[in-house]
Amino acid sequence: MKLDTDTIKKIAHLARLEFDENGAEKMKQNMTQILDWVEKLNEVDTEGVEPITTMSSEVNVLREDVVGEHLSHEKGLKNAPQCDSDYFRVPKVIE
Repeated sequence: MKLDTDTIKKIAHLARLEFDENGAEKMKQNMTQILDWVEKLNEVDTEGVEPITTMSSEVNVLREDVVGEHLSHEKGLKNAPQCDSDYFRVPKVIE
């Protein structure tokens, strides 16, 4: 698939990319190669091939969700670098 410079500029605008004319030419070549490769994938016979949802054959090992003793609010505040009565103190991040 051939891409023209106008299409590359439109894609760059949508993706918020900026590059000069040399960069646009290189991007056009690279994107053309990618689209040609994808078109080749369409030629592959996938009849009878099951789709996969993950590349790994590992299975998640999940533990039983058991109610247990939880950390009290006071114990949590003892670990805080700074606190005010019932609240954690953190540095101001918005002016």
